[in-house]
Amino acid sequence: MTGAVFRETTAEPRTESVGLAHLSLELGHLYMEDFEGGPDRLRDHFRRVRPWVDAVRADATALAGGKRPRISTCFLIDDYFTRFSSPAELVPLLLDEADRAGLVIDYLARESACAVADGVPLAESVAGRLVESPPPGSHGLRPPVGRTGWLANGERTPAQRAREAMKSTAGWQPPRETAARRHSVFMDVELWDDKEGRRTWSCPFLAAVWQLARLGLLRHHGEPVLTASPRAQGDFPRDWDDLPPLLRLGDSAVPFSAYRTCSVLPSRFLPVEHAVRIVLDQVDVDSRALEQAARRSAQEGMPVPGSVADRVSYVFYTVP
Repeated sequence: MTGAVFRETTAEPRTESVGLAHLSLELGHLYMEDFEGGPDRLRDHFRRVRPWVDAVRADATALAGGKRPRISTCFLIDDYFTRFSSPAELVPLLLDEADRAGLVIDYLARESACAVADGVPLAESVAGRLVESPPPGSHGLRPPVGRTGWLANGERTPAQRAREAMKSTAGWQPPRETAARRHSVFMDVELWDDKEGRRTWSCPFLAAVWQLARLGLLRHHGEPVLTASPRAQGDFPRDWDDLPPLLRLGDSAVPFSAYRTCSVLPSRFLPVEHAVRIVLDQVDVDSRALEQAARRSAQEGMPVPGSVADRVSYVFYTVP
């Protein structure tokens, strides 16, 4: 036999594509303190969100050249740091209050899914793709993020070493932001902590995973992750573990992931989302997933920014 060519299956890795909307619009997060505020707290949230949603939709229409953009909406519930209420009690309340404000939630996600979804350790996978940006002039004295669990957007204040104690004391040096515009805005982000053999991922890091999922940039061995499950008939389950990690609430919803994301959130989330951008700037995202999104968005006349962090936008509102 001649002319036969044999290749290992790993020689040509395949990255499966995902459906992509133009915009993933997040209508909020729900944590214990929000739930404790009762229906009035949710009602006030959606009342404040509604005008901004209209503005975001108008902006997306303009970006699409006047055509009707594909926009999917989503909402995230914290079942990772605290378990409160139950899907059977909480989800109908959430949907009713959104409907009261004239809003539709297409996808409902559990925050624990940003750690592990359908057996895939998403947070651990993203942590393994972190590539720290070394500040100019740094000398490698800082331990790597994989050892410390901390990620910065620049150079920390140098620590005094014991062997230098006998020398003349050097003057204090401030931290420096790598991409500072004249003055630095330095941030050091805790990504996780390990206690009693258990790792707990931080809210900013899970939020970064959440953004990558919404942008359609997460893969596991080339396959999509955090894929949406259709809503089952009947009541919602009593236990959070029985609710799919990502639930599609309507049959007519456009894809969950999108070229860009926008989140409408209370202003208390501003520090968290600043940290999210720092993480996104230092993740080595799957190159084929990036190429797929860039090619398809360009074909639709809506090219995405090269920076993943710049595909993410926010509206923050203040709570009196």
